[in-house]
Amino acid sequence: MKFRLSALACAISLVAYGNAWAETDIEKLRAEVDALKQQVESAAEWKSPTTLVHLAGFADVGYTDAKSTPGTFKAGGFSPIIHYQFNESVMLETELEFSIDEAGKSEAELGYMTIDVFLGDYAALVVGKFLSPLGQFRQNVHPSWINKMASAPVGFGHDQAAPNADVGAMVRGGFPMSGIYANYAVYLGNGPTLEANDAGTEIEMVETPGLNKDGDGKKTGGGRFGLYFPNQRLDVGVSAATGKVSIRSGSSAAGWTYDDSRSYDVLGADFTWHLNQLDFRGEYIKQEYGSQATSAVSDSGAWEAWYVQAAYGFGEAKWEAVVRYSEYDTPDDALDKKQSMVGVNYLFASNVIGKVGYEFNKNPNAGLTADDRLLLQLAYGF
Repeated sequence: MKFRLSALACAISLVAYGNAWAETDIEKLRAEVDALKQQVESAAEWKSPTTLVHLAGFADVGYTDAKSTPGTFKAGGFSPIIHYQFNESVMLETELEFSIDEAGKSEAELGYMTIDVFLGDYAALVVGKFLSPLGQFRQNVHPSWINKMASAPVGFGHDQAAPNADVGAMVRGGFPMSGIYANYAVYLGNGPTLEANDAGTEIEMVETPGLNKDGDGKKTGGGRFGLYFPNQRLDVGVSAATGKVSIRSGSSAAGWTYDDSRSYDVLGADFTWHLNQLDFRGEYIKQEYGSQATSAVSDSGAWEAWYVQAAYGFGEAKWEAVVRYSEYDTPDDALDKKQSMVGVNYLFASNVIGKVGYEFNKNPNAGLTADDRLLLQLAYGF
């Protein structure tokens, strides 16, 4: 009898232990299944990410031979562009500019950097350092693989007649309108500053690199409005800006000082027309500042430039011929220039272009000259 009771107790214990083991094993299996489920869900998210990263940019190398200087090879620059987008609502975009100076020293600059908030189908809020929306060349054509010439039109380079960049906020976008498409950009930014010569008697340039400080506390506002006619493949636009500007003196180490503000205005117009194999474009821009009686440089001044350009592609041969004429007028007669340029390009691919161009430069003022030069360039967009 005692043996039977012991055997029964042992059997009951084994059953209880087996049940406990089974429950523990089931929990482990559940944990493993949950882990596998999380991995599958993670894989699905990877296939449809909420963030996207895109790398683009351009680079160019070339050769320049001017009448007054020896011919030299040049590593023109390397400009990677990064886009980092979250969903369809926010995007970070930035361009870095790497170059080499005459001494072989590498230099790096921030071309632009903005955080863009998409407000709908027709508008985006852009905040940060952005390329000037005034005109077309600076914001859309200046990359070397897009520009059909190996140089910028005279007056459209850095710190010349066309504003380069600003730091502030901008709303830009486009919308359909009775068979045509409107595009616009409206901004408010820190604005430019005036740079005087060492003697402090003349203003040498309007600096528009995108200043990270508004020294005189006077903002600049403006924008561009354009219309695109798809049937004619024609884009026309007008640009304007206004604000205040002052002369900056001193240094970053000792501290900058600014004199009394004066008026500042920009006016521009541009067009682009594609007709079969012909690409025809032109642009006008003018920056001017008013007089200021309390300033060491009391007079007003203006920087004005314009160009027209035609490029013709020869069918599938990948060759194209380009001609351009531009003029640049400044308060300093020595900087005035009239330029004619002819060129021949070969497209190795849609984003790889080889260019050969020759500039005929002259100064319209009596007794002043300007250099002619030969330019060769290989540009790559990616």
